[in-house]
Amino acid sequence: MELGKKIRQLRFKAGLTQEQLADKLGIGPQSVSKWENAVAMPDITTLPLLAEIFGISIDDLFDLTSEQRLNRIENRMDTEKELPQDIFREYEEFLKGQLQSEEHKKRATNLLAYLYWHRMNSFAEKAARYAKDAVKLAPGEKESQWILQKAAGHAAWDWNISNHTSAINFYRDIVEENPDTRLPYMYLIDNLITDHRADEAEYYLERLSRLKDTRPVINEVYRAHIALARFDEPKADQIIENLLQDNPEDFNAMFEAAQYYAEKCDYQKAIDLYEKSFAAETRRPRFTDELMGIADIYQIMGDYQKAADTYDRILDLLKNEWGMTEDTAIKDAEKIKAELLSKTKQA
Repeated sequence: MELGKKIRQLRFKAGLTQEQLADKLGIGPQSVSKWENAVAMPDITTLPLLAEIFGISIDDLFDLTSEQRLNRIENRMDTEKELPQDIFREYEEFLKGQLQSEEHKKRATNLLAYLYWHRMNSFAEKAARYAKDAVKLAPGEKESQWILQKAAGHAAWDWNISNHTSAINFYRDIVEENPDTRLPYMYLIDNLITDHRADEAEYYLERLSRLKDTRPVINEVYRAHIALARFDEPKADQIIENLLQDNPEDFNAMFEAAQYYAEKCDYQKAIDLYEKSFAAETRRPRFTDELMGIADIYQIMGDYQKAADTYDRILDLLKNEWGMTEDTAIKDAEKIKAELLSKTKQA
């Protein structure tokens, strides 16, 4: 249904004349008449108030299909760092309603998880910001230290807090219920290796290696990290070097090797491999992972100018390959670049 006809229908349902609706909107009645006769369209800034007057969501004004509404929800979360409270509630209500639809249940469940994570992440950034201010004001007090630790993902010293037993148990159950699905094995192995549970990681890696869609390059990388989890660094290094020799043109192998050497603090070798991976990558648009790794290493090394220069490359990639302009990723990258440049002036 056209927007003008929808407005007329909703106005009749609400028992309002054109003059009464115009008065509520603070405009002339001729504007409402033009909308309803498809002579003009409401200004975008009018839509929230129109929706409020009629007791519906903005999306309801346009008679969007469920699929279109799901797309709009996902796209808005992709591009905005924080959703207004009324929009959050609107999305929450709609997505929960879609859980009863067999057609949309899977995607609605994913988007509900995304919606809550989106809200949690925006609140975590605020919590971290104020916790940092509190720590600066009283660095010898623990009151806000633990909030900062949780909100910003800082390391925790206590093993009973930092271990990943809960995640391991969850993914082990998923693996046993879905023994032929590759991805849960990888998340399970990731957490096992992080906790140095090398024997268990090796057991699940062997099962992963037998799957039809297994990824040989990643399997070898896992073998190296399992060796590191056993504190056998020479064996781990040899596995990675063999991987590079056997896959000299594979950007995935180069990238994983770069990750490996970055974790070992062999920074120059990691940068070289990140650069080779980025240059060899055949996908378009390319992802920013390699450049982000390089920028992080330069920050660790205290070379803030090179880190800022790398963010120029990140911005160029986002704008020219991904076509982003005002997206959250652009704003975040520009903010980090500005912070890095301020540090070069302080140095």
